[in-house]
Amino acid sequence: MKWSGRFEGYTYPMLRRDLVAGLIVGVVAIPLGMAFAIASGVKPQFGIYTIIVAGILISLLGGSKFQIGGPTGAFVPILFGIVIQYGYEKLLIAGLLAGIILVLMGILKLGVLIRYIPRPVTIGFTSGIAVIIFSGQIGNFLGLSNLQRHEDFLSNMNEIGMHLSTLNVWSVVTALISLGVLLIMPRISTKVPGSLIGLIISSIAATLWFSGNVATIGSTYGVIPSTLPSLAIPPISFDTIKELLPPAFIIAMLGGIESLLSAVVADGMSGSRHNSNKELIGQGIANIVTPLFGGIPATGAIARTATNIKNGAVSPISGIVHGVVVLLILLLFAPFASAIPLASMAPILMVVAWNMSERREFAHILKTRTTDSLVLVITFLLTVFTDLTTAVEVGLILAILLFVKRMSNVLTVAKVLPDPSLKHEKVGAYMVKDDHDCPQLSIFTIEGPLFFGAASLFEKSIMEALPSRPAMLLLRMGKVPFLDSTGESNLASIVQHFKQSGGLVLISGIQSQPAAYLKRTGLSEQIGDGHFFEHTGGAIDYAVGKMDPAKCLGCKHFAFRECAALSNPAAVGKANEQ
Repeated sequence: MKWSGRFEGYTYPMLRRDLVAGLIVGVVAIPLGMAFAIASGVKPQFGIYTIIVAGILISLLGGSKFQIGGPTGAFVPILFGIVIQYGYEKLLIAGLLAGIILVLMGILKLGVLIRYIPRPVTIGFTSGIAVIIFSGQIGNFLGLSNLQRHEDFLSNMNEIGMHLSTLNVWSVVTALISLGVLLIMPRISTKVPGSLIGLIISSIAATLWFSGNVATIGSTYGVIPSTLPSLAIPPISFDTIKELLPPAFIIAMLGGIESLLSAVVADGMSGSRHNSNKELIGQGIANIVTPLFGGIPATGAIARTATNIKNGAVSPISGIVHGVVVLLILLLFAPFASAIPLASMAPILMVVAWNMSERREFAHILKTRTTDSLVLVITFLLTVFTDLTTAVEVGLILAILLFVKRMSNVLTVAKVLPDPSLKHEKVGAYMVKDDHDCPQLSIFTIEGPLFFGAASLFEKSIMEALPSRPAMLLLRMGKVPFLDSTGESNLASIVQHFKQSGGLVLISGIQSQPAAYLKRTGLSEQIGDGHFFEHTGGAIDYAVGKMDPAKCLGCKHFAFRECAALSNPAAVGKANEQ
């Protein structure tokens, strides 16, 4: 039997593979969902609700066949900051607003723009998030009591230092058991989720040997209910929207980046191809609906998506199954989850932080000692010591400014003349000398984008290189790939300057984008359609024909092959007689 519609050609053998992959990923997702929720400052069950609702919707509506959605480590610092500053209810509203932003981004086909966020910025804030997640679990690992959670890194570190005397040996032992299993399991079997086994073994050990001596989910957050919460719309006002729009935008941007990165990883592993705009719409709808059931913001989870593919998934059904599996476990085994020690979960998040730290990529970019290194370090430090919003904003602005600076340095403007010893008399800057430079025609080669960051250098370079006022100016623009309004304005200024003195501007080899831009602005008409040439040779021949013969008489510069004849009075006189 086959299915129709989106799953046309889907068979029962494929369903079996999806069921196995979905079951394994669902089991993997449970401890991570609870751990991310706790790290975000909310109750663990909210992480489970997110896996169920968002996980099913992202698989059902997203643009990637293998994407597994849910709470992720990338969201931890921003969500914790919102909870501390605004409270849990407003976190739900921020998540809902982020969902609307993601849907709008998908509808407006902005998925492609997220790819243009510079790598040093993403590595910087990802590494910073890893530090925050890792440091945030030190208290649970050591079993410290009476810790107050703060929004900033330094205050949290100070809090840990002040409460080291409350260290709980039993919590440390529990955490070490969990960590040991996490590190050993990949060597024994890659198919069995080490996080779940570590959680189970360390929880059993704590229950049998030192029950009541370590903090558990139940003792800290209360018993996890074995049902989904009923549908509830959070109270939204215009003032609330205005207040939460900045954090909602960061959630949307971060969710978009994370989900599309995960989709790209899935494409590489499976040979499939995702639809980035559909993925954003699916993520958006999931984040609109999930808060209505008490869930926190969700996005594509790279590690769980990779696990899904490795275990044989063939369609989005595996992601739907993963959500259903978590729902069944919630309904049947929720009371047992309340007995899990917080110390058992701490190593899981620490390992997640270690794996997401991008340490090799971080070190690689640092070694380059370029402006990318500066962007990386500043984004990383701002993520750790201020907040993610500031880090991303400053990182992006700095990256843009440095990019503009680099691109302005790429532009070169050189005065050139033909070299008769070369084939086709190719031009070169080395041919221009004090005694070898045509007084009537100046030729310049422009290489690089003519945009706002470099346009003033273009105009200045040309005007300063014209000590005399030649009658004609030839601009070789074959290596100018891009022209913007600032570049066009500076070019127009040069054209106007030459026109006022009765001069002429010629252009050769112009590319399609600059040519089309000059037509739209009308500057090509001012220059004159007959003054655009495909090749420099044609432009030079035209210019030589326009030269004033009287000024050529006796000239000893011999810049062009015709100069010898033009400077000879007898030759000129004979030409005039004819």
